[in-house]
Amino acid sequence: MRVVVWVVEGTWPACVDAARVYAPPDAEPVLLHVTPADLSGAAHGAFAGLLGRGRADLDPGSRLEDLAARSAQRLLAAAAQRLGRPCTRVARTGRVEQEVVMAAGGAGLLVLARDGDLAHLGPHSLGPASRFVVDHAPCPVLLVWPEAAPGAGTLPPPPPPPPHPPGRPSRGRGRR
Repeated sequence: MRVVVWVVEGTWPACVDAARVYAPPDAEPVLLHVTPADLSGAAHGAFAGLLGRGRADLDPGSRLEDLAARSAQRLLAAAAQRLGRPCTRVARTGRVEQEVVMAAGGAGLLVLARDGDLAHLGPHSLGPASRFVVDHAPCPVLLVWPEAAPGAGTLPPPPPPPPHPPGRPSRGRGRR
């Protein structure tokens, strides 16, 4: 069984720890990091639009791509060391949520961490990309808290009751 562990800055230790605990011993762990495609795109565009063309050696987008790739490799290496067992490291670039869902195709488990409001239980504990991944994952998902989960007292209140109890509609004055 292939177990995909989504490695994200700030939350990856909890995901790796969960994979160590919940992945079967014979599982094939895949550590996945995705760099957003638009990270360097903005810098490329700004350079071309504002500073002119012709000096590719000065394009900050290329430097950002290089820094992002090296950062992803360092993060994946740290995650592999923490995992403490043989694994595959995958670094992708693209729309993050789309890349994660595609990487989870054929996997037996996807491990990811909550990345939204971590002070309260509820749907806001997932950021937009994580919510998309949870909703579209083609395999079972293990969703972990990157730190201790908040208490049950942080549950959102129940919705208010309807303004009047539902009943039979009144017949009013109609034809007799």
